[in-house]
Amino acid sequence: MEYGFTTAAYVVAAVLFILSLGGLSGQESAKRAVWYGIVGMALAVAATLIGPGKGLWPVSLILIALGGVIGLMLAQRVQMTQMPELVAAMHSLVGLAAVFVGYNAHFEMINVLGMDETARKATEGFAALLAKKDGVELSILKVELFLGVFIGAVTFTGSVIAYGKLAGKVNSKAIKLPGGHVLNALAALISVACLVWYFQTGGIMPLAIMTAAALFIGYHLIMGIGGADMPVVVSMLNSYSGWAAAAIGFSLGNDLLIVVGALVGSSGAILSYIMCKAMNRSFVSVILGGFGTTTGPAQEVEGEQIAIEADGVAAALDDADSVIIVPGYGMAVAQAQQSVSELTKRLRAKGKNVRFAIHPVAGRLPGHMNVLLAEAKVPYDIVLEMDEINEDFPETDVVIVIGSNDIVNPAAQDDPNSPIAGMPVLEVWKAKQVFVSKRGKGTGYSGIENPLFFKENTRMFYGDAKASVDKLLTMIE
Repeated sequence: MEYGFTTAAYVVAAVLFILSLGGLSGQESAKRAVWYGIVGMALAVAATLIGPGKGLWPVSLILIALGGVIGLMLAQRVQMTQMPELVAAMHSLVGLAAVFVGYNAHFEMINVLGMDETARKATEGFAALLAKKDGVELSILKVELFLGVFIGAVTFTGSVIAYGKLAGKVNSKAIKLPGGHVLNALAALISVACLVWYFQTGGIMPLAIMTAAALFIGYHLIMGIGGADMPVVVSMLNSYSGWAAAAIGFSLGNDLLIVVGALVGSSGAILSYIMCKAMNRSFVSVILGGFGTTTGPAQEVEGEQIAIEADGVAAALDDADSVIIVPGYGMAVAQAQQSVSELTKRLRAKGKNVRFAIHPVAGRLPGHMNVLLAEAKVPYDIVLEMDEINEDFPETDVVIVIGSNDIVNPAAQDDPNSPIAGMPVLEVWKAKQVFVSKRGKGTGYSGIENPLFFKENTRMFYGDAKASVDKLLTMIE
């Protein structure tokens, strides 16, 4: 009865997770998709608590309550600008959980193998599952838990470093130890040797050595990736966490964990590929920490940045018929999306054609700008992807760039030695006038200079994005 209910509940939960993932692909269906995921997870937790292997109810309930309280506190305190680092931190917890579960499976396996036949028959839960395995199945289990621990350890330290870079607590530049890729390869070879050793002996020593090597790989890989590639890193770590969960699902014999892990792992890998394509990056070069990137001197930027005040921008907007707004991470930092939404309403009320151009890697998290604009009630039909709107810039009167840098950088096309050379960008410089809302003259998170700021048709609208847009609103009725 217990197995039947748990299996049925897991099937329903898996279907809900699939529906949730599918619904997140569209803005209109995203809210419904989130509820599918919530219901699916609640059902999965309930089925696990009352299914086979149930026990330790007080501990389970206390941990669930504690996790719920922490989650609620984070949801209330974390700003949208902090979502990328929050996601990275959550990935680290998934990786760490995979390591703990893998080690627990190892110790439980050793414990069961040391029992006599009578004691094995009296076992419950995971121990009972282990007691039924023959020699071949136990060998397969060793490989499964070894892979789960390896991927989990890589995910853990990689995610911790990604969190540090995104939160500004770790240098965002690509930093590698002397030896670079050789060290990563050596650590990988040590892990493979430990797999053979563990498969033959089942001892704790090869598992511990591999864990140390995997922790180093995760640390060194992400330290070697620069700020410009961090959106790819976040989705890549999301994929890693999914594969870690799937591997541990095989170890535990948990079908739902396998399905969910595979969904997360494959969707994260696909998203990483799409983002690498959008940045003209090789996926392998990104995950290896900049292998094969350009090393020549960047082109010198000529000219000067010319500032403009709010009245000049307002006058240009008043004369314009078509306006494209390009949001970036600076808009998120300033929490300017509501003000930008109000500016959009007023311009559209004047009969102007106002649209938004979204680059696939705008912000520091996939879909970051879409979420912010949806939060501010910007109509979905005027929010366009790069491929849909890039050809319209030559016929556009005014482009307003709010806190974006790399995604509007012409050096991607003009400078073969630029770190973003070949990356598809929004060609805003082809518009008649470009206004860039920016705090100051710095190069931004990735540290790459932008020739756009020095072009003749570009004017720099310096200041906090929200304060700048609010000042514009007083001049546009």
